[in-house]
Amino acid sequence: MAQTAQPHSTRRTPAPKNDVIQIRASASMKAILTRAASLRGQKLSEFMLDSARREAEDAILDQRTFFLDAEQHEQFLATLDSSPAPSEQLKKLMQRKPSWER
Repeated sequence: MAQTAQPHSTRRTPAPKNDVIQIRASASMKAILTRAASLRGQKLSEFMLDSARREAEDAILDQRTFFLDAEQHEQFLATLDSSPAPSEQLKKLMQRKPSWER
């Protein structure tokens, strides 16, 4: 009997969920979270963990630190203070009449 090769799965095995996070919430807060989870087709715990992970990643990314010497710092500040010249496309867009005024 010939055997066919099984395609290698690229799915990662999820890490075991062996830690507990407990949260107390008002009934109205739970109702909102439950509704949102339902709209996404997720269980409440999945929705909350996904949402919390995204917020945690954003908080961490907002805290990136980089070090500059005095000259680099001055160049960085000058770059922040100088705005680029507007492109032709931007100029046309800014001169266009808004659709609610047409």
